[in-house]
Amino acid sequence: MAGNAYRIVRLPGDGVGREVILEADKVLEAVTDRFGIEFETQSFPCGGQHYLETGEEWPDEAFPACRDWSDAILLGAVGWPGASLPSGDIAGAGIVFGLRFGLDLFANVRPCRLHPGIKHKIHGAFREVWEPGKVDMLLIRENTEGSYTPTRGTLSRGGIDEVAIDSRVITRKGAERVHRFGFELAKTRNGAPADGKSRVTCVDKSNVRAGCRLFRAVYDEVAAGYPDIERDYAYVDAFTQWLVRNPEYYDVVVAPNMLGDIVTDLASVLQGGMGMAASGNIGDRHAMFEPVHGSAPKHAGQGKANPLAMVDSVRLMLEHLALRHDDARAKEAATAVEEAVRQVVADGRTLSYDLGGSATTSQVGDAVVAALKTATIAR
Repeated sequence: MAGNAYRIVRLPGDGVGREVILEADKVLEAVTDRFGIEFETQSFPCGGQHYLETGEEWPDEAFPACRDWSDAILLGAVGWPGASLPSGDIAGAGIVFGLRFGLDLFANVRPCRLHPGIKHKIHGAFREVWEPGKVDMLLIRENTEGSYTPTRGTLSRGGIDEVAIDSRVITRKGAERVHRFGFELAKTRNGAPADGKSRVTCVDKSNVRAGCRLFRAVYDEVAAGYPDIERDYAYVDAFTQWLVRNPEYYDVVVAPNMLGDIVTDLASVLQGGMGMAASGNIGDRHAMFEPVHGSAPKHAGQGKANPLAMVDSVRLMLEHLALRHDDARAKEAATAVEEAVRQVVADGRTLSYDLGGSATTSQVGDAVVAALKTATIAR
C-alpha cells in the first residue's frame, strides 16, 4: 500500500475478460467516491490475443509488478483460439499458473451463494430450483500442487506420441495450510444454511488414491485444533450428487487441486452459472482475483457477457484488503458491493442473457454502480 492508495495490477487478458474488467473499474471508482478508498493501478496486456500480436504472453515487467508492487491483482480471463505456445500449451495459461505458483497463491477461494431473483436454466428453460438462503458455501481448492504441477511428459518415437504421463503431487505442507485456511474461514462464517453448524468438508478420493489419503490424514490433524467446528468427509464422486441434492448442508469445502477445479465449476450452477462465479487466489503475501468463466471467445466483442462474477471478485478483493490491512472502510465497501449485486439481481430489470435478461455488459455494470451509491451497509 502506497500512502493511502491500494496498488492494483490489472490484467484484462482475452475475450470477455477485456470487457468485464471495465465494469470492475467502474465499481472501484464508485467505491472511491463513496468510501474514500484510493486505488493506484498498473495495467498490462496479456494472454493469447496479446501473444498472437507480439509473440509474448505478457510484458517482462508485468510479473515483477505483481510480485513487488501490487497489493492485489485483478485478472479478466486468458485463452484464445489458435493461440498456442511451441510446447503446445495454451498461450496465456502461463500467466495464471505463473502467478499461482510464482506468488505461492495456495488457496483458491470460490464463494457459492444464491441471490434472490436468480433463475436456473434447466432443460432449456429458466426456472427457480433452489431456494435463496439455502445455498451459501465457500469452496476452497488447493492451488499449487496436485495434478497441475509440471510433473508430466510424453514419450515420442518416430514423431508419434505414444505415451503421455501426468503425475500428481500432494505434500503435507500443501495440505496442512489449505486445510487450516479453510478452518480459519469457517470461524468467520455463520455456518451451514441447513442447521447453522460450522462445518468443514474434506472432499477427496482417499478410498483409492494415496495422495488423497495423505490429504485426509492431514485434514484430521488440523481439525483436531478446531473442536468447535464439525468434521465432514466426502468422496468426490458421491459429493457431486450431494452438492446438487443438498447444497444447504455445506458451509466450507476443501479439496485437492484438480478435484476442486471440477466441483467448483459444478457448484456454480447452484448460484446461477459461471457468470456469477467469482474467485480469489490467496497466499501469505499476495492475492489475485478473477471470474472463473474464462475468456468465452464466442461471446467476445458482443457486449453480452455477465460482469457480476468480475464484480463479485472485486468484492472478494476488498474483503481481502480489509483483512490484510485492518481496513474497516474496505470491509464496508465489500458489503456494499455485495448488497448492490443483490439489489440488481432481485430487481430483475437489468440482467444479462445467461440470467434470462437482455442487458449489455455495460448496462449491468452501470446498474451495480447506481445501486452501490445507496446500498445499505449492515453494521
